[in-house]
Amino acid sequence: MNLLMFLIPIALFLGCLGLAAFIWSLRNGQYDDLDGAAERILDDEDRPST
Repeated sequence: MNLLMFLIPIALFLGCLGLAAFIWSLRNGQYDDLDGAAERILDDEDRPST
């Protein structure tokens, strides 16, 4: 039982930390251009320009 008194606050803290990191990433625009990354992977940058 003493172990639960130790682990529950740690689990709640880590959950809140993950939620805060997710909200921070939303506010900083990490998920704004999801289609651009999918299209950039198909772009061949090794083509010689003529």
